Amino acid sequence: MTEDRDRSSVAGRPSSVKSKEYPMSSPRLDEIISRLEKGARKTNEILSALTPEQWQRVVYDDPLVWTVRDLLAHFVSAEDSLLKLAQNIATGGAGLPEDFDYDAFNAAEQTRLRNQSPQQLLTALNAARQETVNWARALDDAQLDRIGMHPVLGEISLETMLVSIYGHQLFHMREAQEKL
Repeated sequence: MTEDRDRSSVAGRPSSVKSKEYPMSSPRLDEIISRLEKGARKTNEILSALTPEQWQRVVYDDPLVWTVRDLLAHFVSAEDSLLKLAQNIATGGAGLPEDFDYDAFNAAEQTRLRNQSPQQLLTALNAARQETVNWARALDDAQLDRIGMHPVLGEISLETMLVSIYGHQLFHMREAQEKL
């Protein structure tokens, strides 16, 4: 197995090693990290200020009804799932299979997270974003160029996938703010 396809390491370190130091950096990676951190701050700022009534406001009604709280559950699910997908691509994997059922996945995730309060979900989202940022800090430019299958965008680079995590939340937050 070539180093490029080695599934046991990220940026040359064994996957079991959790380093607080991130010696590798590039302008591309710095921009990704900046966006992810900025998006997390803004999302947290807005959602932390919501009233109980605002959490129940409907943001989407087709194909399923999603409230602001449901949207937050979607963020948690997406952050966790897209990180796993990104990790797969970074280590040479193909990403998602082409027959991935996005709507079925989202419905199942809403069911899985239905008993979590908004505060529990917000805590989970913040932890998940920090995990994404910490993992991304260890990437190198060669990994950012790897191509894999995204659930909505199709075949894209890992760099684009990481930026799409930020963009995904930004898109939905803009729509949610119109309902608040």
